[in-house]
Amino acid sequence: MIDKATAMTTVLRKLDKLPQGCAIDLRTYKRNRSVLIRRTGPDEFDVVEDGFFQDRFLVPLSGMKKLLKTLFKKEFPRSTKIRAYDLGDADERDFEGRKTL
Repeated sequence: MIDKATAMTTVLRKLDKLPQGCAIDLRTYKRNRSVLIRRTGPDEFDVVEDGFFQDRFLVPLSGMKKLLKTLFKKEFPRSTKIRAYDLGDADERDFEGRKTL
């Protein structure tokens, strides 16, 4: 679990080192809302928002900070801690019907 105050820098650092095809799952403390980020290319990420809103984004690393800032405000408005799970090698099937952790 990471503090919401330092979550942005921690997640961006993890995404910079993330190998292609791997994913990170960010969830609230109660695990009822999530933001799933998968690296699809050298500078491209697939972001799936699942919580108050359901949406999907294709973003380069340069636009990730702005997107994460808005997603943190929408999905984790009152959270002080964020759970970060490293999913390892994840393909398209992992985004569709994933289990609740």
